[in-house]
Amino acid sequence: MKKTFLLALMSFSIALQFTHAQGVLEQKNDPFFGESCTSIMVGKKATTDGSVITSHTCDGRYRTWLTIENAQKFDKKATHKVYKGTLKTETAWDQRNVKLVGEIDEAKSTFAYLNTAYPCLNEKQLAIGETTIVGPEELVNDKGMFLIEELERIALQRCTTARDAIKLIGKLIKKHGYGDWGECITIADKKEVWQLEIFGEGPDKIGGVWAAQRIPDDHVGISANISRIGKLDLKNDDYFMASDNVFDAAKRLKRWDGKKEFKFWEVYGGVEKPFNIREFFVLSHFAPSLNLDYDAKELPFSVKPEKKISVNDVMAMYRETYEGTKYDMTQNLKVIKKKYNDKKEVIGQDTVIAPNAHPWPTGNTRNLSNFLKEGTIEYQRTVAVSWCSYSFVTQLRDWLPDEVGGVAWFSFDNPGQSPRIPIYAGSTELPEAFNYCGQKRFRADAAIWAYRKANKLATVAWQTTREEMMADVAHFESKGLEDGAVLENKISKLIEAGQKDEARQLLNQYTRDFTGATMLRWKELENKYWGKFGLGF
Repeated sequence: MKKTFLLALMSFSIALQFTHAQGVLEQKNDPFFGESCTSIMVGKKATTDGSVITSHTCDGRYRTWLTIENAQKFDKKATHKVYKGTLKTETAWDQRNVKLVGEIDEAKSTFAYLNTAYPCLNEKQLAIGETTIVGPEELVNDKGMFLIEELERIALQRCTTARDAIKLIGKLIKKHGYGDWGECITIADKKEVWQLEIFGEGPDKIGGVWAAQRIPDDHVGISANISRIGKLDLKNDDYFMASDNVFDAAKRLKRWDGKKEFKFWEVYGGVEKPFNIREFFVLSHFAPSLNLDYDAKELPFSVKPEKKISVNDVMAMYRETYEGTKYDMTQNLKVIKKKYNDKKEVIGQDTVIAPNAHPWPTGNTRNLSNFLKEGTIEYQRTVAVSWCSYSFVTQLRDWLPDEVGGVAWFSFDNPGQSPRIPIYAGSTELPEAFNYCGQKRFRADAAIWAYRKANKLATVAWQTTREEMMADVAHFESKGLEDGAVLENKISKLIEAGQKDEARQLLNQYTRDFTGATMLRWKELENKYWGKFGLGF
């Protein structure tokens, strides 16, 4: 009787995926503090079409509103205001808990950019991904002016290349101070992609330390919340850059004796090794013959993929939950399925994955499963997580006009379930529903809830809904790429003819139409799953 009750309770607990209970991952005492983003980078010679790719999952309760900020011109006396607190606002005009912390000289002119929680793409095909790498608390100095999102914003407003962005960020940190935890931003342009890691210098020093390493053009790399930059060959400035204090600060902070081999991740990262499950899985997936060892002290910073990587491949990696591997969290969640003949007599049985098993169990679900049988679910930090705010995969292509050469394949909520919407670098407007964040509360006008409701309902019986939902994801992915090729050709001709305004209007309309189609389909799925599961399953 007790076991029957507990099994019923287990089913109910899994159904509680309706709630946003999983992983704030933002508090220092949380065991998974900092495991909040994933960025995959691909060099132009490693992609199937010659594009450069960077990407980002914003995992946590960060804002989901986004806007296009227009290019501007300023007079010589103008200043740029620097804020803290913008990551948790509900709209662009919500100033609650937003604090002005300083001002710097404004540029004469700025570029338009896509203003996500962590700003990500400008009109000149400069793109940035982000992952928090935390680092030792003693390096943090919250008196520094800049948080990482503000550094990204200024770089996108003022720069056209990854190298210039890194140099500008370095100058700003040195002059005004870095006030954030350890951060990595993956900066790409039409030619190359770099990984930049930044830390503070401790509470007694306004400034910061940083190092940047370029992903070779024929390689793929990943940052997933752990510092990964190792040896610094600063004589090779085509692949390495660093702050001028990178070695001296390490000695002053007593993190390096000046004799031991200097590895950036070891000195500043405060970790035992520069990788965990996500880094290992992604690099192993693209270069399986390397036979990478999860128990190794260190993995390669990047690897040469055995096959050229398409943007579809990167999108697929962001849906990854390790299904079919030893890291699959559903592998032990099984039930017996009986077979019947025409007379409804049992003629056999199979052991199958339980219909309600899915790869995003809450802590309560894991605890209950492991209470029933120890070791049933061993937690693994999957690439796709249910607590994702938004994600994007950005392509940068130098053979196309900037307006369509840069495209952010954007999705709300769980990247393992949601469709991706193309937002081009030349866009000037976004759909109305993108103006509202749905993370503080349920808002019917916030775009994220157009997807989240169906996504959460689907997990009630994921083994029965997954095939349909993934078919719809694949449909919109193919549609975006196929229709996008036609659109890009049309936009290129308009730009060549000097009709830039018409080109931008067409881009805006395309994103609105594509968004509307995905929202409509996910509403149909929501209604279908309510009908299917509303009275139980």
